[in-house]
Amino acid sequence: MIQLENISKQYKTANGSLTAVDQVDLSIRDKEIFGIIGYSGAGKSTMIRLLNGLEKPTSGKVTVNDVIISEASGKALRNARHDISMVFQHFNILWSRTVEENIAFPLEIAGVKKAERQKRVLELIQLVGLEGREKAYPSQLSGGQKQRVGIARALANNPKVLLCDEATSALDPETTDAILDLLVNINEKLGLTIVLITHEMHVIRKICHRVAVMEKGKVVEQGDVLDVFQNPQAPITKRFVSQISDSGTQKDSIAQMVAEYNQGKLIKLFFVGAQAEQPVITELIRTFAVDVNIVHGNISPTKSGPYGTLIVQLTGADQDLSDAIAYLNEKGIKSEVVSDVD
Repeated sequence: MIQLENISKQYKTANGSLTAVDQVDLSIRDKEIFGIIGYSGAGKSTMIRLLNGLEKPTSGKVTVNDVIISEASGKALRNARHDISMVFQHFNILWSRTVEENIAFPLEIAGVKKAERQKRVLELIQLVGLEGREKAYPSQLSGGQKQRVGIARALANNPKVLLCDEATSALDPETTDAILDLLVNINEKLGLTIVLITHEMHVIRKICHRVAVMEKGKVVEQGDVLDVFQNPQAPITKRFVSQISDSGTQKDSIAQMVAEYNQGKLIKLFFVGAQAEQPVITELIRTFAVDVNIVHGNISPTKSGPYGTLIVQLTGADQDLSDAIAYLNEKGIKSEVVSDVD
């Protein structure tokens, strides 16, 4: 569906050449939700603009829907863009038009007849949950409703690819979740390929099938979201994963446990998929002469299954502790010694 081959993008500045994207290879599958995550300046916004031809790569090839976007121009590029639509961070809707008029706008430009436009607008209003707000102007809408208008407008011409440029970063957490649920619904109902860029791991965790992590123009890590959560490799990926799995409460609890107790080990356990539903702690206590004190636990759902972490204090004889940790490893549960408080 989408293929980036050895893509680089340089800009000329007063201080010399600036490399925004550096030799990136990426393959995005048909009908998946693919996330690109990175902090400001990582190159992710440039990446998404390369996908719809708003930017041309300095070198390399971008292919979308069997069209080489990086080489297309004029009418060929305009035709290719009919299948590629975009949702923006700050909505980019027309303030002088009502909800239905905003959604109808791209259909007007495409020359769609009025009766057909009205039918399509009604379908989209129902799809994005804006019934009853058809005649409202943007100034009368909440942030989430404005973004729903933006999404509906982006879907007007039945695109095959939907690009989301930080589509939730201007929204509060509850509204963000509602918009993410809407994108999942659209992906499943319409079979769209969705590519979204974000700096929030929560967004990736909640709806993406796969993710690419960018830093300084390079993709430093990519893979299935669950695999990346379970075993992050790059330092920046570990920072992003810690946004979900490590909280201030957890860190305070660990510090308190280390200070308060002078025996045993603090172990961080990682549960993936069906492992999160197994009575591992019960089995551990029944099988080994160890005491288990739960310090902190967290389970986060992903598109590929639940991902959980649990921090426990294990106390007992050294051999029993070693046997218990070995048992966890045999069960396929990754463990990490957070602190040895002996």
